[in-house]
Amino acid sequence: MNKELRYSESPSTEVSRTIPASPEVLWELLSDINLPARFSTEFKGAEWLDGASAPAVGARFRGTNEHPHIGNWTSESTLTVFEPQQHIEWQVEGGGGPAATWGFRLEATTDGTVVTQYCTLGPGRSGLNAAIENRPDKEHKIIA
Repeated sequence: MNKELRYSESPSTEVSRTIPASPEVLWELLSDINLPARFSTEFKGAEWLDGASAPAVGARFRGTNEHPHIGNWTSESTLTVFEPQQHIEWQVEGGGGPAATWGFRLEATTDGTVVTQYCTLGPGRSGLNAAIENRPDKEHKIIA
């Protein structure tokens, strides 16, 4: 039996894949805050804030997003982990705590690099909360 997802329970997910490339090559891609915009229909790009020009623990950036059912919005994030060629993590600012935590972990193997991407929603409020409050019967679909 599948349990329905609830935002209040800070649902999370992760996926790992082995990629036939070195951690050095992959790190250059994964630590570029604008690279995902090339492949996403929702994320449009990001800019560093507070004088930052490169990733480092504590560096902040603003992301711009667009969704046909939600509209346009921005969010601000802070890098919480930055271990070159190993681990990068950021938290999206939300009301009452992080709205989400995203990250990548890299592990060199004889076949290349195992890349693990993970995400945890909440516990802070995000744009998802308004959608959930509007359609509580669809909460599990909104956050899935």
